[in-house]
Amino acid sequence: MKLNKEIIQYLAPYKKDIKAIQQAIKRFDHIAVFRHATPDFDCLGTQFGLATWLKDNFPKKDIKILGDNHDVFTGRLYPETDRVNEEWFNQPFLALIIDVANMARISDPRWQKASFIVKIDHHPETERFGDISIVNVKACAASELITCILQAFKGRYIFSKEAASYFYSAIAGDSGRFQYSSTSEVSFITAAYLLSRGIDLSAVYQAMYTKQIEDLKITGYILEHFKLSPNGVAYYVLPDEVLKELHITTERGKENVNLFSNIEGINGWCSISEDKKDGCWRISIRSKKTPINELAARWGGGGHAQASGAKLNNIAELDQFIADFDSLFAK
Repeated sequence: MKLNKEIIQYLAPYKKDIKAIQQAIKRFDHIAVFRHATPDFDCLGTQFGLATWLKDNFPKKDIKILGDNHDVFTGRLYPETDRVNEEWFNQPFLALIIDVANMARISDPRWQKASFIVKIDHHPETERFGDISIVNVKACAASELITCILQAFKGRYIFSKEAASYFYSAIAGDSGRFQYSSTSEVSFITAAYLLSRGIDLSAVYQAMYTKQIEDLKITGYILEHFKLSPNGVAYYVLPDEVLKELHITTERGKENVNLFSNIEGINGWCSISEDKKDGCWRISIRSKKTPINELAARWGGGGHAQASGAKLNNIAELDQFIADFDSLFAK
């Protein structure tokens, strides 16, 4: 297909790698798509979008989708991932690893058995791995980057409504519905292309953002118990006993973090949810303008300029974390 000039420029640094990825896809009969643990819209939408595209265009190939499911999005927006026995990984296979910066965060460790590994990501590169690695930190989502790469493949390929719907949910999710500073002209060009595939935009957004009556109790608890720092950091803490009381998981604890995104006087905000299983407290961090990814890296995490994740080893560290976060907005 004929590419938009902005996408040609966007992909120019990766021209040889894109050709090599296309050749690898053609070469292997068995392909597994991996992504990061504790999934979000981008990694799930990109994973299922890519797997659907592969199945549409290479129906004789064996495509597997690996990783943990999501408490809410799985079943409502995305299918369940595949349960694959160990024998499958003893044959030659291609691993496509998307939306993950470091090996420790890959949801299924069996990617290490792959005959050939391709990494495609948009996070700051903290660890280089893979036979081919394409990283574009300017992309608003891994979905944006991979959608452009698929359009650049030589030949005639199907880009179905189903694949486009998955990819669109990923871009919308990771760009904050095109509000974050990572949103670019290419983001809108890519979204327009996906819309041209005939996706039902209303259905996608309904599946992404529909809430249940029970969710009002969660919102009510947060609004009643959140705190505000001197320089405008809003935060709420969900200990394990509160999570149980609200009937939610650690992962769901962060889903209301953007309640504070459009409030005057709030410059940054975060959720802190206890994770009993891993013995830590997981933090979801957001900011209107000020970069927060370096703060996240100092606190055992990472991510993007306005949306990152981190963790506390124990709740006694909370005051210091909030002080560090608050200092970003000191005048």
